[in-house]
Amino acid sequence: MRLIRLLKNDLAKETATWVDKDLISLDQARSICSEYDVDYDSSESYSAGYRLLVALGYLFIGLAVITLLGANWDEIPRGVRMAGLMAITLGTHSLGFRSYLIGNESSAIGFFLLGNLFYGASIILIAQIYHLGEYMPDGVFWWALGSLPFGVLLRNSWLTLFSCLLAIIWFFLEYKMDFFPTLFPLFIAAGLFVLIKGQPSILLFLTVVASIGLWVEISLSAAWAFDRFSPKFLPENFLVTVALFIFAYALSQWLHARDSVKAKDYGTLLSLWSLRFGLITMLVLSFHKPWDDLIHSDWNHQASMWQIIMLLMGLSLWLGWKTKHLKTLVPIIVFSMLSMVALVVPGHMDNMIYFQITYNVALISAGIWLIHRGIQRGISHYFFLGTATILLTALMRYIDLIGEYIGGAILFMGLAALLLGAAKYWKTQSIKVGNS
Repeated sequence: MRLIRLLKNDLAKETATWVDKDLISLDQARSICSEYDVDYDSSESYSAGYRLLVALGYLFIGLAVITLLGANWDEIPRGVRMAGLMAITLGTHSLGFRSYLIGNESSAIGFFLLGNLFYGASIILIAQIYHLGEYMPDGVFWWALGSLPFGVLLRNSWLTLFSCLLAIIWFFLEYKMDFFPTLFPLFIAAGLFVLIKGQPSILLFLTVVASIGLWVEISLSAAWAFDRFSPKFLPENFLVTVALFIFAYALSQWLHARDSVKAKDYGTLLSLWSLRFGLITMLVLSFHKPWDDLIHSDWNHQASMWQIIMLLMGLSLWLGWKTKHLKTLVPIIVFSMLSMVALVVPGHMDNMIYFQITYNVALISAGIWLIHRGIQRGISHYFFLGTATILLTALMRYIDLIGEYIGGAILFMGLAALLLGAAKYWKTQSIKVGNS
């Protein structure tokens, strides 16, 4: 899976340069762009940077107006305040509808974004005028819910992302106050709808994936807690999170095997972040303290935890079989399951060091595998990620065992030999590919 799928808009710009230099024809440029679901002709009109600048411009206009209103709030009569807030909110949305009806979708999105900001300010200020309660999460929820239809109806990722981010803020506010965010899946469903029906969006995709993970974990915490309104992150949640990311990696392979270019893009992105999560988790578990905390935890919900984990692992194996990626998935699943079983089995209080050593070896092995895979397939990201993993592991171990200078020197010399050998092998393979 090439990371070029995540940089396809830049590819469209590059093909325009190739056409100008007569390296390829215009038809060839359009064919290359169509392979990645990019319109070559429309890519010349507005760049992502332009759209971002316009969105930020509307954002600061809204902030300026809100600041002016707040500075002179006490001097404005109550009736004028109410009428002014309604007028500015409805007026901005009316301009958005007008722009949309005449076909100027970019301006419509900007006006709707600005109107959503005014809508949120109106909720806060009207509540202040009439002293409508003091439960802040409700205001954030109605702000997110009122902004959501614009993103869904226009199938626009930026407007939907705005609502989803507000929903995540509401989610954490509810959680902090020991309330369960029951309607949060509504925003997840809206995000999935826009991802499927609208234009691809990396930020919205990552936001929706993170939202799904949060919802699953908090739901489990609430189900496992003795007090349903005081959910806490339990050690069982950590093991379920590991299983979720293994399932996410398997799902990424299934998405990448689809015919849809959009599905391939999402699969590449999901695979990339699943891999990064796995490496970060192993790096954390290469220390003594996390194992100490896990081993001394109370595992009071093993039955339901194992049911969820087995379901996720089973689905992962099924997806691996469908996509012919069992060779990669089976070792990951077996290693993870053995670690989980060894962790919850009684009588392992004195074996923390073995867990730590195992995960240090696994981390180095993963780094070597990534280097080999990067060299074998010519994917520089895998090569540099594997290199960074090995170097970071060595640095962490050296800091953890600081004081042994001779051992540190030997460790760094060994790593230098490994990296120089990998670089020479990379150069040899590159020459062979060039000759062929």
